[in-house]
Amino acid sequence: MLMYMSNIRQETPSTPLHSVSVAGVVVREDGRVLTIKRADNGTWEPPGGVLELAEAPEDGVWREVYEETGVKVQVDRLTGVYKNTSRGIVALVFRCRVEGGHEQLTNEASAVEWLTPDEVTGRMAEVYAVRVTDALLDGAPHVRTHDGRRLA
Repeated sequence: MLMYMSNIRQETPSTPLHSVSVAGVVVREDGRVLTIKRADNGTWEPPGGVLELAEAPEDGVWREVYEETGVKVQVDRLTGVYKNTSRGIVALVFRCRVEGGHEQLTNEASAVEWLTPDEVTGRMAEVYAVRVTDALLDGAPHVRTHDGRRLA
């Protein structure tokens, strides 16, 4: 298998690369989840974004949640890995809890709200809602693939 893979790599002039993003599913004591309405496309999602090159995943989650919402978090655990096959994005999703700060609008978030799990499934596209529902479950991280719209 390794020999086969190395031959493919040599024969492909430009092997596509992946982007890595991180997101935080921030859960309050009352079970509500921190969400944003993205300013660029109007979709509801957990806060997150592209992981910087020299950044640890947990640090990236902390930074992205704070930059997008004004909320400071404690990153607890990895809850899922999600691959968008159409865009080559691998998203690492972590469950978090509130440490401080307060909700605020930003250039990236036109709305910041604490939603119930039912409200999450009603407002978010399937590929984002599943990240939240997976993060609310106990157990091993989930690994899922999607095309940007629907789970595979």
